[in-house]
Amino acid sequence: MKYLTGKRKNQTTNNETNDMTNRRSFIRRTATVLGSLALHQNFADAFPMPKPRPFQPDPQTPEDDFWRQIRSAFAASPNVINLNNGGVSPAPRATMDALDYYNRMCCEAPSYYMWRILDDDREPLRYNLAKLAGVSHDEIAINRNSTEALNTIIFGLDLKAGDEVVLSKYDYPNMINAWRQREKRDGIRLVWVDLDLPSEDENYLANAFVSRFSEKTKVVHLTHIINWNGQILPVRKIADRAHERGIEVLVDGAHSFALLDYKIPDLGCDYWSTSLHKWLCGPFGSGLMWIKKEKIPGIWPLLSNDKPDGENIRKFETLGTRSFPTEMAIGYSLDLHNFIGTHRKQQRLHYLKNYWMEQVRDLPGIRFFTSLHPDWGCAIGNFGFEGKKSADLAGRLFTDWKIHTTSIDWEKVNGVRVTPNVYTTTDELDKLVAGIRKMAS
Repeated sequence: MKYLTGKRKNQTTNNETNDMTNRRSFIRRTATVLGSLALHQNFADAFPMPKPRPFQPDPQTPEDDFWRQIRSAFAASPNVINLNNGGVSPAPRATMDALDYYNRMCCEAPSYYMWRILDDDREPLRYNLAKLAGVSHDEIAINRNSTEALNTIIFGLDLKAGDEVVLSKYDYPNMINAWRQREKRDGIRLVWVDLDLPSEDENYLANAFVSRFSEKTKVVHLTHIINWNGQILPVRKIADRAHERGIEVLVDGAHSFALLDYKIPDLGCDYWSTSLHKWLCGPFGSGLMWIKKEKIPGIWPLLSNDKPDGENIRKFETLGTRSFPTEMAIGYSLDLHNFIGTHRKQQRLHYLKNYWMEQVRDLPGIRFFTSLHPDWGCAIGNFGFEGKKSADLAGRLFTDWKIHTTSIDWEKVNGVRVTPNVYTTTDELDKLVAGIRKMAS
């Protein structure tokens, strides 16, 4: 090994120091912009950025610097490693600041600021969300979460006794319960689809639903990304087969919006919903519902409206007094998402999922409930060990390493669900890998 001496050594040391100083200064300036944008300021003007480069999963490249800048936009805990973003994601600092700002504004003169100012500001937000979703702003309603949106559609559909609905045992419990309530109240018939997961077989996944269609089938309920293990379903293929038979398609997009790079029309569905406090990182209790324009008159609102059979999508927003600050703060999460870009985010989160899974895949007794293929899995990963309870594994991860995950015991999935987000670092995932290896031994 050659050792540097004299002037050359000092020059190299100074260059390294300057590089580190410049890097830290850049990240610090970026954090200031991302975390403290003036309200109502255009994000792109405040922080211009060249078109994102193709993603390069190398921690030594500038790409890693980019994601550390994004981390600085969040108040991520330095003590607890949060790997349960699939449940609910934290909002960025700018969103929290906006939420506080609008709350204080409303409290100065509530009925004036809420009903005369912020109520009108929902329209620009509606337009911006519709642009990201690739649909008309007259087709989306802003509400509180996927459960509210899907319940609105499920109870608003004109179904009668004997009509059949095809759905999966892996759908979200609130949606299963909504359909069971309609079954009990209205006499509709639920036709269940069972699945062996994970699967990378498009034909198997599609036929599991299509084979359950009959002349009495009126609706098929599809979960775009299954929350238990991150399985992506071939929604478009199923939807096309359903429409050939005159069957309507309802999609639960709670885990796919602002994560997978798609537009709603790409799915070929009739009805769709999402929760904005998941991958968009919006304020808690924010959601979105989309109904194809010509279908709006046929859906009755869950809450009363003076024109319940009208064609105005806003008939689904008559909630009474609501959290206007929450709605207004959504825009700041949307700004950060657009700054990153959906495609770039999807690539990063798929990379993070595979980053930890690939390092533990050969451990004795380990089992994955999630595919490593980009077409069939993205951010969500799920693992388990033969003969070990998922709750015990998740408990040990937190007790020994302060890694927050969630245990899943649903149907044939019995494992620990791990969901990083854009602020998650590979250093944190290295600790997860060390923890899993320790539990395996």
